[in-house]
Amino acid sequence: MNVFERYLTLWVVACIIAGITAGQLIPQLFQLVAAAEVAKVNLPVAFLVWLMIIPMLIKIDPAALSGVKAYWRGIGITLFINWAVKPFSMAALGWLFIGLVFRPYLPEDQIHSYIAGLILLAAAPCTAMVFVWSNLCDGEPHFTLSQVALNDVIMIFAFAPIVALLLGLSAITVPWDTLLLSVVLYIVVPVIIAQWIRRRVISNGGKLRLQNLLGKLQPVSLIALLSTLVLLFGFQGERIIAQPLVIAMLAVPILIQVYFNSGLAYLLNRVAGEAHCVAAPSALIGASNFFELAVAAAISLFGLNSGAALATVVGVLIEVPVMLSVVRLVGSTKAWYESGRREQRKARSG
Repeated sequence: MNVFERYLTLWVVACIIAGITAGQLIPQLFQLVAAAEVAKVNLPVAFLVWLMIIPMLIKIDPAALSGVKAYWRGIGITLFINWAVKPFSMAALGWLFIGLVFRPYLPEDQIHSYIAGLILLAAAPCTAMVFVWSNLCDGEPHFTLSQVALNDVIMIFAFAPIVALLLGLSAITVPWDTLLLSVVLYIVVPVIIAQWIRRRVISNGGKLRLQNLLGKLQPVSLIALLSTLVLLFGFQGERIIAQPLVIAMLAVPILIQVYFNSGLAYLLNRVAGEAHCVAAPSALIGASNFFELAVAAAISLFGLNSGAALATVVGVLIEVPVMLSVVRLVGSTKAWYESGRREQRKARSG
């Protein structure tokens, strides 16, 4: 890693501080940027996400996607974590911490709303940002794209029933415009742009020119990531300062959920004998959340100033720092992972 990547955590902390500070000093600017949205999808943030993920998508060779079937164990484990574990574990953690442990310190009329927001956050797996996390831990890009695309398809059918079951609502209102627009903006359009660039570069200069281009684009991705962080914390700086204790309490079940689900996915892949380049993005996909959809659904169901909306916003705020810590964990344990994977493969072959 270069110096910039090596001290990425430091830059993240600096951007968090800068975002909160700028949000207080020039709130009008952040309000103007925050208002630039369609179906509750912020367009400036969407543009920054493009800058983050298009370099990762350029790496993908469409001809190699057929080989993803070799990673069927990783795909199955990730689907299990995303749809059979994560929403239900978050519901349990929400009731434990918000409904019991922290209840005396929270406004009583918002308890159920906070829990609902946590469930909404966990019921939709992350889309675009996963490409960033996967790239930082040398994840298999074709597996990541295939897994994200599969999750998007399942989300269209499974999000509403799971949320309805856990919230006890007979008719859940899904913000379809937000869901579909997010999939198009964060997956379909970037894939098309990236593949167009890939073909043009290879046809004009071959694979060597492609590698040179990717090297130049890597800093652009990280700068876009940090700029996104400044915007997100600038948007929510007032809430952070006004309700720091509430935000800290809401962050507890989210943090536990992230480390629990990522750890479980990582361990299951190790037991299954899956390659580390698949296990790493599997753990990250299993832990991260589609916060745009969660925020939109919370606002639609409970209102802009509800506890549910605030809970989903906390997910937005801690997404980048927490996922970077998971990236570091899966990267630093690669040798341990590979040793266990070899043992599992020997046991099965023996």
